[in-house]
Amino acid sequence: MQTYYYLLASKHFLIEEEPFEEVLKERTRYYQEQEKEIDFWLVTQPAFLEAPELAEVKAKCPQPAAAVISTNEQFITWLKLRLEFVVTGQFQAPSASIPDPLASLAVA
Repeated sequence: MQTYYYLLASKHFLIEEEPFEEVLKERTRYYQEQEKEIDFWLVTQPAFLEAPELAEVKAKCPQPAAAVISTNEQFITWLKLRLEFVVTGQFQAPSASIPDPLASLAVA
């Protein structure tokens, strides 16, 4: 099982109000320069919020939500310092309640 760290906010805030796309492009470029594998993902309407153990977290976040999910705790901490109005945390997956850590409930 892997530990995943997340930064969660309303989709509107994270994608439309913040210059977040630029932050992700900057980080992706940095990873490429360092020849480091990408270890973060942007997921709209993340399915992990449906896990019973995360019900309180889901209740605190305006819906629809968006999350940056990573296996790198320091990256999530760094993002939290750059953004306001976000929630951070962690979960283990795959598990019975979170079979796919990167799954989305968004309709394509």
